[in-house]
Amino acid sequence: MKYIILFLLAIIPVILISGYVYLKDKNKEPAITLAILFFCGILSCPLVIVFTWLLEQFFPVITNTNDLSMIGRLIYCFVVVALLEEGTKWFFVRTIGYTSKEFDEIYDILVYAVFVSLGFATLENFIYIFHNLSIQVGIIRGFFSIPGHACDAVFMGYYMSIAKLYQKKQNRKKEREYLIYSLLFPIAIHGFFDFCLISNNNVLYVTFLIFITFLYILSILKIRDVSLNNRKLELASERQKKIQKRLLLRLKEKKYNSLRRKNKVKYKRNTSIDDTII
Repeated sequence: MKYIILFLLAIIPVILISGYVYLKDKNKEPAITLAILFFCGILSCPLVIVFTWLLEQFFPVITNTNDLSMIGRLIYCFVVVALLEEGTKWFFVRTIGYTSKEFDEIYDILVYAVFVSLGFATLENFIYIFHNLSIQVGIIRGFFSIPGHACDAVFMGYYMSIAKLYQKKQNRKKEREYLIYSLLFPIAIHGFFDFCLISNNNVLYVTFLIFITFLYILSILKIRDVSLNNRKLELASERQKKIQKRLLLRLKEKKYNSLRRKNKVKYKRNTSIDDTII
């Protein structure tokens, strides 16, 4: 019976969050695409474990965070944990989701990012819960760790959607900029999340509760905002082209009007000179 409860604790938060994000999509993504992305998320978990193990061979001090100073813990949370985990997830979202033919609406990439992240969180959750055989661990992770991973993914997908819009406008510089944001923001959120938890500092524990509440609200608002304003990427690019055409026409009109004014001034000057000669 205990194993059934542990299994349910490991899987229910994933089902609830993925279901919420999926249902917000009016034009549902193909099941096979989401299954592949979810599996990639699961695959990213052992990859992170291997990368972490390799780092521990070069830096044995990180094997026990209690021995680290506050700065050491800060570096550990942002570089070892957040960068590795979010970087690996970002790699799969960028290479598979971002380049997918199915990515034809702004909201799609947000769904992709969440499914990759929840794939990672699912395997990680099973490892923690069944390693400790603790219902308490399952409940805590259900309220904090799983939603935390999902929130990281929301920001990743949000900035990738903006990057895709710039790609359609053929603005490579802005596209690269927002792709970088799609990695940096999840790293910052994840790093601060973990740092508060391993800080052994009461002030940071309180800060964590405020931070996590704000993060959940902001993530839900972003999901709602992107889903409500969802549109075809091609339509968005066509709209941008129309705006650009209007701007070019206005510029041409301004140049034409300025040239006319200059010609009028020249004409007046010439006529005044002619009058004096006569």
